[in-house]
Amino acid sequence: MPIYQAGNLNTAALSAPDLYVQVVPPKTRYINGVATDILGIVGVGSWGPVNSPFLIGSTSDFQQYLGSQQVRKYDLATAVAISLQGGSSNLRAVRVTDGTDIAASAALKDTAGTPATGATLTAIYTGTRGNSLQAAISAGTAPNSFKLTVSLTGLSPEVYDNLTGTGATFWRNLVSAVNSGQYGIVGPSQLVVATIGVGTAAPNVSTTYTFAGGTDGATTITDATIVGVDGAGSARKGMYALRGTGAQVANLVDVTDSTQWPAMLAYGLSEGTYVVTQGPAGASYSTVSTSLNTAGTDGYALKVLVGDWVYWYDQVNGINRMIAPATFSAAKIASLAPHISPLNKPLSGVVGTQRQLANQPYSLSEIGAINTARLDVITNPCPGGSYFGHRSGLNAASNPTQNGDTYTRMTNFISLTIAASFGYVVGQNQTTDLRRETKSTLESFLANLEQQGMIGDPNGGPAFSVQIDASNNPDSRVALGYMQADVQVKYLKEVRYFLVNVEGGSSVTVVVSTSPR
Repeated sequence: MPIYQAGNLNTAALSAPDLYVQVVPPKTRYINGVATDILGIVGVGSWGPVNSPFLIGSTSDFQQYLGSQQVRKYDLATAVAISLQGGSSNLRAVRVTDGTDIAASAALKDTAGTPATGATLTAIYTGTRGNSLQAAISAGTAPNSFKLTVSLTGLSPEVYDNLTGTGATFWRNLVSAVNSGQYGIVGPSQLVVATIGVGTAAPNVSTTYTFAGGTDGATTITDATIVGVDGAGSARKGMYALRGTGAQVANLVDVTDSTQWPAMLAYGLSEGTYVVTQGPAGASYSTVSTSLNTAGTDGYALKVLVGDWVYWYDQVNGINRMIAPATFSAAKIASLAPHISPLNKPLSGVVGTQRQLANQPYSLSEIGAINTARLDVITNPCPGGSYFGHRSGLNAASNPTQNGDTYTRMTNFISLTIAASFGYVVGQNQTTDLRRETKSTLESFLANLEQQGMIGDPNGGPAFSVQIDASNNPDSRVALGYMQADVQVKYLKEVRYFLVNVEGGSSVTVVVSTSPR
């Protein structure tokens, strides 16, 4: 009684009488939506890999990869701190440099008459934070052994105990322990890399070595450096290093150069990412609008805020700092479900804006002009109360059917989910069963969205439709290997204008309806 997986047995060519069992996978497939809360952030840092995205989901990750924020332009640690405070906790950070970054190092000496370097420890990452590394060799737990301790502020020390051997053998054992780990229990160092030196005497156990020489490579960074260049694998730099990370929202820290906006829009459209940016600090909405139009940037994958920058209290440095508004905006958008607009939603951490502190509140006509100009702005008050929030909820598209934040987010969410879920269809024979199964899976996914209140028609119409049949798959197309699904989805629309008509007076006749609505 042989057992076969479905498709592995040619049931039209059996010759031996027997019982044949085929294992058939369930015909009904279910898919779950892709994550929409991943926020990509690109900037300069004092620690961490370069042009290689790394996950930050908590303050402990923050300490491991970035350390404390610094008061400087493009600072990645600052943007991450604000994003975590704003409720975004699924970050992909990309650190960029100008190519002059150097890793800190320290030479461990022996006890010869003229001390020689037994081993050199080099920080695993470039950056000035590596200058805070310290290393010390002391007596080990076991008799006639030594212990190496490597420490960095904010992280647990790394300890390599019971290092044995004499002369050059000891130093080789130390280098091996740091680079490869010990006993299958202590892993390779996550702080330093060791290289062998020329020392042959016993190690110095009375000195604590402080690393030096680390630089950030942030001196000549420009907006173009943050945007970066595209390519394959390690050739990708800046924004393009976020490819494949699943980041559906991106913040290129402090970028204001409008000549970079077309590249940012093109990336967002191709990758399914909502890229948030802004005008220079102090730039009026009319100035930013002119820049947007001059750049010829018109599309739903880019969001541009005016140059009314935001103030934030930096607890580490003890000062109020002026911060690019996109840092707050991108964090808020990423923290919301894709069908929820950031319009009129409170923002955390904002203590003021340039216009507010100058006692120049926006008039209703100015807010209208900002909306008309395809821009957004963070203001206080908002329609819902005296808090800071977005006042347009718009992207940079001129098409009124595509210009809402939720259009961008929902379109990317649905598109990326479908792209991630139906690759198995390629290579299958196009049968009525395959069409039916694919249609059913799509409808199940969309029905879940409707049940969750993410799509729908408030007037009672259908929320979606899926078509995969002979009418959109004629024989001439099927013969060429095409199978087409036509999907329509009705997004929910946020209320932008709430109009209340009040009729009052002693002559008014009030009619109360008792019929259900």
